[in-house]
Amino acid sequence: MCSSAGILDCSAESYRWRSTTTVDRYPSIVQVDFYNSWLQSWSQSCAGSIITSRYVVSAAHCFAGSSFRPALRRIRAVSSNRNAGGVIVAVEAVFNHPSYGSYFYDGDISVLRLTTPLEYSSVIQPTSIVAQNSAIPDNVPVVHAGWGTTQQGGISSPILRDVEIYTVNNTLCTQRYAQLGPAYRVTENMICAGVLDVGGRDACQGDSGGPLYYGNILIGVVPWGYGCAHTVYPGISTSVVPYTNWIVSIAENTVLTVEIKTKCVFLLKSLNQKPLVRQFSKKKADTWGELVKSYNATN
Repeated sequence: MCSSAGILDCSAESYRWRSTTTVDRYPSIVQVDFYNSWLQSWSQSCAGSIITSRYVVSAAHCFAGSSFRPALRRIRAVSSNRNAGGVIVAVEAVFNHPSYGSYFYDGDISVLRLTTPLEYSSVIQPTSIVAQNSAIPDNVPVVHAGWGTTQQGGISSPILRDVEIYTVNNTLCTQRYAQLGPAYRVTENMICAGVLDVGGRDACQGDSGGPLYYGNILIGVVPWGYGCAHTVYPGISTSVVPYTNWIVSIAENTVLTVEIKTKCVFLLKSLNQKPLVRQFSKKKADTWGELVKSYNATN
């Protein structure tokens, strides 16, 4: 899976690491279809994650450009098969983060409002999202899922696939990408992940906007990278951590506010340094002291 932005090279090895999967395992993932006015047809080009029955998180660059209109995008839920089956819902409005800049891809995150609510089922469920200012540990297993290509110049996967990789220290990642010049700037608003100095696993073209999961928690959104599955340069995702409060604010004036706020999740570490996950309401996200107090009360 290689991101659609900044593709220069893509390791063919990534193909062997990508396993087919189903939406039963990832019930929050959706396809984002683009409408081609010349061909007068729809086709999956990005992905997204359900956060409430009416809202989806994706990448801003999937909803940018002078000719973009919400009517030219729609989502397809339920189906594991690309461009087939499932539940199709039109996009009513798109909210790209105000800091998004197409050159550096910082702030490359977007919230979509659907025209009609999705009906939850075993294969349509909202994902949990990481709480604002959470710390994502280095070298923990995370998962990409999507319908992107499996090698450079290849075709999109006809079925949903996933791949497990590992978070990479942001400072180290920044140093690696600095070797490529100023156009490849890694910021604190991004998460690096891959199999460093080994390669072979990554997101790829057509996976943009799709999820980076830590367990069942959405911690990242696919925006760009230097090719796919590169040995030296890990893949890049927009970190959800700096944007959770903004995501919540988009739904602030709807009846879905409580639904998304109660999905905020804190990433904690126990004394043996194994990452743990506990859910808390957004109200308890204000201070670390309140977090620890709440955590201790539930253990």
